[in-house]
Amino acid sequence: MNLIFLGPPGAGKGTHAEVLSKTKNLCHLAAGDILRRNIKEGTSLGMEAKDIMAKGELVPDMLVNSMMFAEIKMLKVKGCEGFILDGYPRTIGQAEELDKFLASEKMTLTAAINFDASEAVVVERLSGRRLCAVDGKIYHVKNMPPKVEGICDCHGQPLVTRKDDQPETIRKRLAVYHESTKPLIEYYARKGILRNVQADGDAPLVQEKIAKLFEKVG
Repeated sequence: MNLIFLGPPGAGKGTHAEVLSKTKNLCHLAAGDILRRNIKEGTSLGMEAKDIMAKGELVPDMLVNSMMFAEIKMLKVKGCEGFILDGYPRTIGQAEELDKFLASEKMTLTAAINFDASEAVVVERLSGRRLCAVDGKIYHVKNMPPKVEGICDCHGQPLVTRKDDQPETIRKRLAVYHESTKPLIEYYARKGILRNVQADGDAPLVQEKIAKLFEKVG
């Protein structure tokens, strides 16, 4: 089973990918995490991306594609029976290159799952998110609070709010999503593999919807 998770930031893609990856033995390939790992490990791709980002420029599709394709090629080594792409592809160009790569590897996409969440819910979720500065573990002031307010359960350090999670920044991120990424919904709909999940509810309710969906698609 090979899946793409679509939807705006804060729709819950990462949360549900983690759950589904365990129940279906899939590799959760989160583009942002993979990029950060390459930069941290100092790989050739990571160093190239770091230099580009230091100039305030966007990492080009060719570089992002190369990183994601390398991860997909490692599925068998990791013992995974498929993948969930989270945060990739972000553009039609990336989607087209992904199609070509999968065809060359004799692989196919099972479905593209669109997590449909309203702007109000997305802003509430992301603005309430808090991170551990030590290992990046995510909390939420309402949905997943730490045992002690503002303090990481594991390291006892103050939790932080990412700049990306400020309400004004969130709305800018949503504008970017609607401009560049939302057309992917139409792209995969034309291919007949798009599946929509209403994602405004709490995580357990959304997971129930996903489970019912996969009774039909595999």
